Amino acid sequence: MFSIKNIFKKKTETAQPESRIEFFKKKFKKSQEKKIIKQERRQRIREYLERANIDINPKKLSKTFFNTAVLINLAISGYLVYYFSVTYGITWGTVIASMIVLWIFIFVILIFALWIMFYLAVDLKIFRRKVDIEEVLPDFLQLTASNINAGMTIDRALWYAIRPRFGVLAKEIEMVAKESISGTDLKTALERFAARYDSAILKRSISMLNEGVEAGGRIGDLLNKIATNIQEQKSMLKEMSANVTTYVIFIIFSTVIAAPFLFAMSGVLIEVVHNLGSALGGASSAAAGAGLPLTFSGTGVSQSDFRFFAIASLMITSLFSAMMVSVIKKGNVKSGIKYIPIFMLVSLTLYILVQGLAGKMLGLFFSV
Repeated sequence: MFSIKNIFKKKTETAQPESRIEFFKKKFKKSQEKKIIKQERRQRIREYLERANIDINPKKLSKTFFNTAVLINLAISGYLVYYFSVTYGITWGTVIASMIVLWIFIFVILIFALWIMFYLAVDLKIFRRKVDIEEVLPDFLQLTASNINAGMTIDRALWYAIRPRFGVLAKEIEMVAKESISGTDLKTALERFAARYDSAILKRSISMLNEGVEAGGRIGDLLNKIATNIQEQKSMLKEMSANVTTYVIFIIFSTVIAAPFLFAMSGVLIEVVHNLGSALGGASSAAAGAGLPLTFSGTGVSQSDFRFFAIASLMITSLFSAMMVSVIKKGNVKSGIKYIPIFMLVSLTLYILVQGLAGKMLGLFFSV
């Protein structure tokens, strides 16, 4: 007699212990691989944070973002329940369905947005540290060259060249010196330091220094030449930036002054047309009855729609204009992040002021 119980019994009897052991081995191996992947991911995050000189445990960071998203979702949920129940009298079933959608989709979006904002902030801090290092690198190399010419070894010359005014570079060289003292090869320590920052100037300087040490040349003269080349490159960039100042002025004028003024005047013109259309609404019917092709029907573009379009256009234009100015002046986009809120604030403020003044002047004109 065949039954599910008998079939299961036969399968368990025919199953070999070796296959069970292999199954558990595979399961254990997969769990270990998952743990290794998690550890590697946390290690990458920890190294990324160290580049920005931020000491945060990735586990605590994940818990903080999770708790923040929960609190934001709770606040939104409470507001939606109160708003829909009081204003529209929606049933609890609809409210519960809205909460489910909120906690499934919005919660994931919030955590994703928090991680993106955090990574952007850390990336900007790493970029600022890189810029600070490149700014003082020539002076540090020249001071190191002076110590080498005075008879010091390279590791001691690097250690005694540390000054508080070098800021981030001083802390990084301290770490290199400590690694060298603890037994790490100086070349390896310098390469680790250069790999921490996405700086072509720093990597090229460290590479030339290591090659000079291996070749056994005069390291002091080499460091002086590297510092001189970096200074010449900076002076060339400044000259190029000065040559394109006219383009920068044009972009700033068109974005911060011309665009808000034209948008504000266009909004006032739309308001004038609407007022005239409402005032001459009766005349249009009479003109149509007389056979004249003159009508004032139709709504067209509303004032609120145009205001939304103008503000969105000004914000987008300010964003890309700040990026263009940064690329022209500094050679990269990240240096222009600080210009974006300034451009947006100035353009929106000028738009609101011009629109308000033009509206008052228009009211005085029609009142007269």
